[in-house]
Amino acid sequence: MLVLVAPGQGAQTPGFLTPWLELPGAADRVAAWSDAIGLDLVHYGTQADADAIRDTSVAQPLLVAAGILSAAALGDIVPGAVAGHSVGEITAAAFAGVLDDTAALTLVRKRGLAMAEAAAITETGMSALLGGDPDTSLAHLEKLGLTPANINGAGQIVAAGTMEQLAALNEDKPEGVRKVVPLKVAGAFHTHHMGPAVEKLAEAAKELVPGDPRVTYVSNKDGRTVVAGSEVLERLVGQVANPVRWDLCMETFKELGVTALIEVCPGGTLTGLAKRALPGVTTLALKTPDDLDAARELIAEHA
Repeated sequence: MLVLVAPGQGAQTPGFLTPWLELPGAADRVAAWSDAIGLDLVHYGTQADADAIRDTSVAQPLLVAAGILSAAALGDIVPGAVAGHSVGEITAAAFAGVLDDTAALTLVRKRGLAMAEAAAITETGMSALLGGDPDTSLAHLEKLGLTPANINGAGQIVAAGTMEQLAALNEDKPEGVRKVVPLKVAGAFHTHHMGPAVEKLAEAAKELVPGDPRVTYVSNKDGRTVVAGSEVLERLVGQVANPVRWDLCMETFKELGVTALIEVCPGGTLTGLAKRALPGVTTLALKTPDDLDAARELIAEHA
């Protein structure tokens, strides 16, 4: 059984969209999306530097556009399940037919703007903990007033909070943690700091008419599968201020009988987690169109 997954913010790198725009029709498609949402995705995906695409209001629509574009290049596939990490959940909603491509990009553009605005209220950020026991780390984060914003499985936890709290974490690591690595994001996403963004996203969601998922959709909230499009949309709104439980998503993949996992562009992060948490599952990350042939072979065998 094949699972198709989409990465979250921080996966983007300068110029990563360039080779994908060389595919037939791709440049025109991305240009049309750019016009629809008022953001030059072609420029940001090909010419902008790392600082420019770190901007939350840019990074999020850029990632969703890349995910949809690279998935479309795989052809008409029917995966056993879909899921996305954080903003990747909107990409997954497009895969599942809950939102059409333009609706997904319109929603993520508003999400990115709202989250960037919320992040500007207080200087906040996120840091990944490398190593250590999860229970010990979680207790330590609570002591420092930090939120475990991403519980990613394979022993990986991402802490979020104010810059002062993160500095304290760097000086006072949980027992067993080798290193605390600041992430290239501009706010404490999936925490109470994003409360104002939830309100704005809820208003934006009222303008959408979601369809029910055509394939199994796995939610970050609790790793559960969701069968109603209205509930998917409701969860997308609330998830902005709640922790990502990718560990529970991978547990659900396992229960569903996953045998292969493909991560759409810019792939790498989620396949890395799957290699550690889902032994025996074949994984493939779409980084450039050169990966498409191998992905199609995987699809033919597992989808």
